Amino acid sequence: MRDITSLPRGDEDTLWAVVATVGRANRVAEIFRSRAAALEDRAWRAQQVRAYADFLERSKQPLPHYSVAPIRRSDLPRKWTPLPALGFLRGQFI
Repeated sequence: MRDITSLPRGDEDTLWAVVATVGRANRVAEIFRSRAAALEDRAWRAQQVRAYADFLERSKQPLPHYSVAPIRRSDLPRKWTPLPALGFLRGQFI
């Protein structure tokens, strides 16, 4: 007969967030179950900002900075929605 080992359940509620920062404002841009997926998304978003940096500067939009941090599902705002790649929509940081 095999021994069944129970796995700890503490990490089920922990997700990885890609956080957009503009000035002092921080917003959760996207969430993922794995850190690797969050790092890939952060790299993609940073590449998009580099590609559109000239456009953002000409339109006087601040350049967002992206980072990855663990977050619990309960810490997400109730009506949270993902941010666009450049962090703004209709001319304002969301």
